[in-house]
Amino acid sequence: MMSTRTPDADPLRTYVVRRGDSLSGIAESELGAQDRWRELFDANRDVLDDPDALHAGQVLQLPAA
Repeated sequence: MMSTRTPDADPLRTYVVRRGDSLSGIAESELGAQDRWRELFDANRDVLDDPDALHAGQVLQLPAA
């Protein structure tokens, strides 16, 4: 009998915004490239209206690396 189990999805990764953070800085440290900031912004449209308006304590979902 063949197994129908699917591989587990990558666990959800999150980042808690700290004072002074920027999307480009978070993208560089967590995703490896500053220019991935828009990907980070798009993944968090439910909590971000403006890419320049981050607030300490916000929890952002990180897209797959």
